[in-house]
Amino acid sequence: MNNMNKILTQDEVKKFREDGAVYLKNKFDIQWINKLKTGIERDIANPSPRFKSHTVEKGVPAYLEDYWTWHLVPEFKDFVYNSPYAQIASELMSAKKINLVMDNWFLREAGSKSSTPFHHDISYFDMDGTMCVLWLPLQATKKNEGVVWVKGSHLWNKFFLRVLFKDGHKVEGNECIVNGKKYELPPDILGNKDKYEFLQWDCELGDAVVFDMRTLHGSLNEIVPDKTLSRYTLRVAKEDTKISYDGDWTSFNYRKAMQEAGYKNEDLVEGDMFPTLFQATN
Repeated sequence: MNNMNKILTQDEVKKFREDGAVYLKNKFDIQWINKLKTGIERDIANPSPRFKSHTVEKGVPAYLEDYWTWHLVPEFKDFVYNSPYAQIASELMSAKKINLVMDNWFLREAGSKSSTPFHHDISYFDMDGTMCVLWLPLQATKKNEGVVWVKGSHLWNKFFLRVLFKDGHKVEGNECIVNGKKYELPPDILGNKDKYEFLQWDCELGDAVVFDMRTLHGSLNEIVPDKTLSRYTLRVAKEDTKISYDGDWTSFNYRKAMQEAGYKNEDLVEGDMFPTLFQATN
């Protein structure tokens, strides 16, 4: 995809850079929403080896996820390559080139009591650089049904250990320094809500939130949905992003695939595993 007319306003770009997350109104046509719903149905019927349920108890409404399936599900591949997101990301990050990092989806069945722990995505990936994430709800969503973002947390210059999404939200690993980066225990957001400013929005179909990979986000309360809710997320990188193998808490399956594909420390995030989705023409 090459340069086209600008999709975003200067104010939207400013909010993303200052706040760490920005609400984007009606940027995705309903055809994309329906296509992604179809893709999730296809994935559930024939899941990848990475498919998982974060709900520990059996026989109850579950919180489901699959990731890195864009090359397996045609609807996801179409969205990755042809939706407006790559250009949106290039405008937000002032990028000359945008490469795919990873796609995934989450689905909370009606009645599911599982929730999203506070975390930031950067700690789940063996990468350093400038990256952002699309959070696209596939149903109209009230703000108390989605996640919230901790305003400005992308500017704290901190790295937090990974938190498991499985019920109990166990923190993986111990505080340490890896490749010159100090990894700390995540802050107790829920126990200190008055110390933080939260960003959250009602979303109609076609609305989305894009956030910095360093921005802390999670569930502020344990609302039990009375309808099934699904989200599609897509992580992409600016041209400055490089491979940086970090602690053992990063996703083993993803790391193994990267290593088997020949990616080494300091390699650029590009190539077959991380295809280019947007390239500026000037």
